Amino acid sequence: MERWILSYDDYAPEAEGLREALCTLGNGYFATRGAAAESSADGVHYPGTYIAGCYDRLPAEMDGRHTDNADLVNMPNWLPLTFRAAGGAWFDPDRAQCEGRLLSYRQELDLRRGVLTRLVRVRDAQGRTTRVAQRRIVSMDDPHLAALETTIVAEDWSGPIEITSAVDGRVVNSGVERYRNLPNAHLTHEKSPQPSDPELLLLRASTVSSKIGVAVAARTRVRPPVERSHRAEDGWAGHDLTVDAGEGVPVTVEKVAAVFTSRDRGIEEHGRAALAAAAGAGSFDALLERHTLAWSRLWRRCQLSVDQIEVQRVLNLHIFHLLQTVSEHSVDLDVGVPARGLHGEAYRGHVFWDELFILPFLTMRFPEIARALLMYRWRRLPAARRAAADAGHSGAMYPWQSAADGGEETQRIHLNPRSGRWLPDHSHLQRHVGLTIAHNVWRYYEATGDTGFLAEYGTETMLEIARFFADLAAYDRSTDRYQIRGVMGPDEYHDAYPGRDEPGLDDNAYTNVLTVWVLRRALDALALLPEDRRVELRERLALTREEITRFEDVARKMYVPFHDGVISQFGGYADLAELDWAGYRERYGDIRRLDRILEAEGDSTNRYKASKQADVLMLFYVLSPGELDDILRGLGYEHGPALAARTIAYYLPRTCDGSTLSSLVHAWILARTDGDQAWRIFLESLFSDITDAQHGTTPEGVHLGAMAGTVDLVQRCHAGITTCGGALHLEPRLPSAIGELRLGLRYRGHWGIDLTCRQDSVRVTLRPGAASPIRIRYADQDIQIPPGASWESPLLHGRTTPLGA
Repeated sequence: MERWILSYDDYAPEAEGLREALCTLGNGYFATRGAAAESSADGVHYPGTYIAGCYDRLPAEMDGRHTDNADLVNMPNWLPLTFRAAGGAWFDPDRAQCEGRLLSYRQELDLRRGVLTRLVRVRDAQGRTTRVAQRRIVSMDDPHLAALETTIVAEDWSGPIEITSAVDGRVVNSGVERYRNLPNAHLTHEKSPQPSDPELLLLRASTVSSKIGVAVAARTRVRPPVERSHRAEDGWAGHDLTVDAGEGVPVTVEKVAAVFTSRDRGIEEHGRAALAAAAGAGSFDALLERHTLAWSRLWRRCQLSVDQIEVQRVLNLHIFHLLQTVSEHSVDLDVGVPARGLHGEAYRGHVFWDELFILPFLTMRFPEIARALLMYRWRRLPAARRAAADAGHSGAMYPWQSAADGGEETQRIHLNPRSGRWLPDHSHLQRHVGLTIAHNVWRYYEATGDTGFLAEYGTETMLEIARFFADLAAYDRSTDRYQIRGVMGPDEYHDAYPGRDEPGLDDNAYTNVLTVWVLRRALDALALLPEDRRVELRERLALTREEITRFEDVARKMYVPFHDGVISQFGGYADLAELDWAGYRERYGDIRRLDRILEAEGDSTNRYKASKQADVLMLFYVLSPGELDDILRGLGYEHGPALAARTIAYYLPRTCDGSTLSSLVHAWILARTDGDQAWRIFLESLFSDITDAQHGTTPEGVHLGAMAGTVDLVQRCHAGITTCGGALHLEPRLPSAIGELRLGLRYRGHWGIDLTCRQDSVRVTLRPGAASPIRIRYADQDIQIPPGASWESPLLHGRTTPLGA
């Protein structure tokens, strides 16, 4: 069980925010933070429930500027449940700890079953000792249901126990301190009559501007029988219960909640649907049984194991949180992946480019979920086309931050808490998000062979993105090269040239190189379509022969900057000053937010060769060595075999890893050259959320891209799995710390492919089935494996091989 349990054996108020985020329970439709049922938002605790895709927009004023913000809404809290011995104080672990009356406290998250358990012993001011056991689930079987079971035992006393069970809609979005001065009341409350069933409560609300109706019904049952009364206030509904407790006799309270919105399908009205679901739900044990069975099925699909228990436990935690954010229940919801999951309010619940790190794992286990996330992007293609047209370009320009409708949600100013100054924010210039979307479409097709998706949706998306970047590229006759000006790369520390008023950079290498790759793949996708569909799509998009020629020309003549024998991050990067890294580390210690430090000093990161996160090095993460080499040679850059090693060695010490994704990328690319160093960096990335310091940001929501990326690193980097040309390519690179790695995959109709990598061998087994044999490419071998057969080989490649070798 060590691989499956995240546990805490003490009560630490200063760590509650982190624990609440890490103990979030969800099912892809909604999620609830792991806050205690008796808690409220008070600076220590932050109960939060978030429904996928439910955003609301409120006008705001920031530094005298009028703007608006779309937020993932904190929905009515279904959890509230507390108790007291008659005449005593309400159960409050915070107060009990301060007064020395909290005798024991254990919290345990069972990842295999999706159950959060809390065991508490507390003594009240009158000397009465009470034991509490609490179990919680958010059903993975029924996406609308959640349940809480609380068992109270009076250890050394008897008498009446008073219990309050409620649904609280008086919540606001206040989970991120830096947003708290902005408008945050996203719910208006509707009158809800008391249901005829005395066990039921119903609370109805709606979001202010998006007008999404929300209904939460709760059913509370108590053993033994209780006296019950109902109370209702504006935005709050509850039951007051009284039960006679005998010494040592358990009192069990079962609370089942049902959550529906006006956007849900297959219902007539969301309030009635919530009441019917809560009334018809079975007991806690019955719900738990079906919930556990659903998780068991998911874990069979997600087989991934290494022979290091602590590493395995955190990998399981990361898979667990990924599947709580996007699951099979997400497929019909038209939602993207919030960068912080459904675990908190950081980044306002917006969708960035994290699919780049998330989709590879999902595609080879849950291709239907991966497809649904790509459909979220396709459905926002009209908004991307409008954005491109507004910017004076053809094609589709996707936003850096997205929410409900695909409009640009990136803030235009931000606050530096070190200096107290509001500053322009140019991160919307990260046009590379569109390149990521096109990249994800192609990689999904390579892995699944889903020609239907490619024909109906994928090729159109890729062509419109390619069209935008071909138009964005400007031809320079003096060099016979195309350039892309006025953008930002993944490194958000550089958004302008020193001394230049106009924001943006020229010829960001990551953007330029990936543009070439996307232009090529868009044309490949078009060529793969049946002729009739190809003609239809060209007619629909008014895609002319001249435009296709433009694609081909840009893909042959794109400019890529170089300096000192390495790829330059952008044009002019070589002219920047070197930073005194040792001096800043000595003065500040943690310099991950170097941008804030320098701005507070009256300086700017724009002046220095200093990166927040991987930028040029992202090329070695997104593209295989062969792909990158092919692009550079096709552009006429004869770079030599050691380019990758030189470029990596140049940028690693100039990057401060201000993003959790950065160390992940560095671990990936170093796995080819220095397996032991790569493993150390991988562990830093792996444990970054679970060991987040008190002043970290995980309490505001987990870093879902980094979580999924660590799992994907084990899958695609250590196991060496790639998919292209209709074959499964294997090139295992196990670090010395791992003796054995096992994976289970889905690939092109095969529901069960088992891969085992050891330090001296690799083995692939296909479970019996009706699908065609698969092709395996291993070293110089091309192997066909039919269903029900196995193939095994000695490990031909060492643990690491030099890049460019």
